[in-house]
Amino acid sequence: MSIEVRHLSKQFGAFTALGDVTLDFPAGELVALLGPSGCGKTTLLRIVAGLEHADAGQVLINGKDVAAVGTRDRQVGFVFQHYALFRHMTVFENVAFGLRIKPRKQRLPEAQIRQRVHELLELVQLDWLADRYPAALSGGQRQRIALARALAVEPGVLLLDEPFGALDAKVRKELRSWLRRLHDDLHISTLFVTHDQEEAIEVADRIVVLNKGRVEQEGAPQDVYNHPASPFVYEFLGAANRLPGQFQQGRFVADPQLGQFESNQALNGQGAGQGEAVGYVRPHDLDLQRQLDGQGIVVAVQRIIPLGATVRVELALNEGERAWEAEFDHQRWSQLGLLPGERALALPRKFSAFPLEPQADARVS
Repeated sequence: MSIEVRHLSKQFGAFTALGDVTLDFPAGELVALLGPSGCGKTTLLRIVAGLEHADAGQVLINGKDVAAVGTRDRQVGFVFQHYALFRHMTVFENVAFGLRIKPRKQRLPEAQIRQRVHELLELVQLDWLADRYPAALSGGQRQRIALARALAVEPGVLLLDEPFGALDAKVRKELRSWLRRLHDDLHISTLFVTHDQEEAIEVADRIVVLNKGRVEQEGAPQDVYNHPASPFVYEFLGAANRLPGQFQQGRFVADPQLGQFESNQALNGQGAGQGEAVGYVRPHDLDLQRQLDGQGIVVAVQRIIPLGATVRVELALNEGERAWEAEFDHQRWSQLGLLPGERALALPRKFSAFPLEPQADARVS
């Protein structure tokens, strides 16, 4: 089922949760709503589900305006962050709950309900826990049971609100891979709320980045990551080193107190940009060299942190004023042979810069 939201707005007192949001979610797509706390992503999810009412705008499911349609009749399955399982019911009864409270004319016979529940428990690989109570389950098992309960009513749309937020890192990584495989099997239109950038990039077909109730950018995960439309998107989607500077005749020039660095591409969309600017480079797009002459930013090595297959290096600019990070494989770091306290020249391999003016959205990349 497709979902469309048209000019949605929602206020909570003086706080704007959503401000004129318009988005399309094609049928069968898994979309991550990504952003910091308070950006409006859960409010948007709850309005689609019918758990909140918008102050203005429309929600259309399969082209039908559902403003007058109750939550139960929207064919929506909702999975909450904290599972919301019934503690006094077994796993089996939790999954069967939505099927048993349907109106009598729509309710399946008991034998079909039991068959459906067993099929779902097999789907989430927990059929062996049918007689257990939620208190006896791990967090990851509870989340899969909550998902099975949402799927029991055969929803056309699946809504997930921070479904793995309460789990530890290892379980969260396992479950998001499992969710992606499950979606590929079922092809249910799914909206997935998260503030975890890695989770969104790994799981989703498309990402919608929200900030202060508005859409900052949407697109395929790698497109959004590689071509951020604003400083907010760049910094939110992973680690970023900031470099102050200026646009001069459409090109970015770093603050000369930090070194000599000038972008090698003109400012996109403008031939002669001028004014204060800020540049960004990802840690894995930063290289170092021992020679301090030439193009680059002078840095001092502060701390070296081995992390499995990579080495993270904390760097200082301007005698410790600004902290940067660089990331290397072990071979490259061994070649450099740098020690804490030594100075080096940082060389951005890939670089983006934005004007400081909030209304400007042009980019160097």
